[in-house]
Amino acid sequence: MKLTGAAAVAYFGKPDPASAGILIFGQDAMRVALRRQEVILALIGPEGEGEMRLSRMQAAELRKDPALLMDAIKAQGFFPGPRVAFVEDATDTLTPTITAALKEWRPGDAQIVVTAGGLTTKSAMVKLFEAHPTARCIGIYDDPPSREEIEATLRKAGLTEIDRAAMADLQTLARELDPGDFRQTVEKIALYKWQDRTPLSPADVAAMAPATIEAEVDDLIDAVAEGRSGAIGPMVRRLEGQGTQPVAICIMALRHFRTLHALATDTSGQAHYRVRGPRKDRILRQSKDWGVKRIEDALALIVETDLTLRSASKAPAMAVMERALIRLAMMKR
Repeated sequence: MKLTGAAAVAYFGKPDPASAGILIFGQDAMRVALRRQEVILALIGPEGEGEMRLSRMQAAELRKDPALLMDAIKAQGFFPGPRVAFVEDATDTLTPTITAALKEWRPGDAQIVVTAGGLTTKSAMVKLFEAHPTARCIGIYDDPPSREEIEATLRKAGLTEIDRAAMADLQTLARELDPGDFRQTVEKIALYKWQDRTPLSPADVAAMAPATIEAEVDDLIDAVAEGRSGAIGPMVRRLEGQGTQPVAICIMALRHFRTLHALATDTSGQAHYRVRGPRKDRILRQSKDWGVKRIEDALALIVETDLTLRSASKAPAMAVMERALIRLAMMKR
């Protein structure tokens, strides 16, 4: 049976204990691993591995000795409770072995959990699990996590009272971060809000969001847009030490000031809705402070700097970029 969308998300958290097994596949190994961990934990509980109710098999081991899977399914341990036979990194070459195991599976046997890479819909393994009457087949794709997935992650961390704007910021974070990093960020937010009964706010999310190089460039551009020229030098030095290229800073500055220009020239009010994330209020304030004329002058300077950086000029590129940023900050005044 194939599961997708909300049905797949719900199944990960509460798998059917009477099912023969589940196939989880996808190109993103981290996402597949997280879902596999979630399913196994739901099936055997936190003590299952310690009580030896989990049997792990690499695909390479199973190819050498196909009987390993059947032995794991039928074996009875010292501890009572449900059992799992986990096959990792499977490919279509294991389809005959897993087909035989599913055919011999009976209620009370260990449930078969199989993970695989980027299988296609024509894959023999996928067709096997989709056609089985009780087994499940779930594909994990590189699409941004859905709202249901984000809410499920938040519930597990104990976060239920969330401001609407904070939820929008979390959705932005979920699109930008790897699944594992996003889960760690949510857990960090939950610790931050421990015993705090007030709803989660955008400020809380911003305080706990991981500091990426892109976030540091955003901080630099905010310093420029707010006229804090004294802060530019140390920020540029730090980004240069991290390997950030001057052209990348220039591109992000151009994108930022184009956003300010769209806001400053918008008469319909629609541009406001395209600005999201924890910096929204800050960006709206910057647009009002600069005004259309100065933003256009700033854009001309950024384009000129971009052309210089891409030319055959022998001037140090980061110095050229830093000088342009200081000139922009002075224009704000």
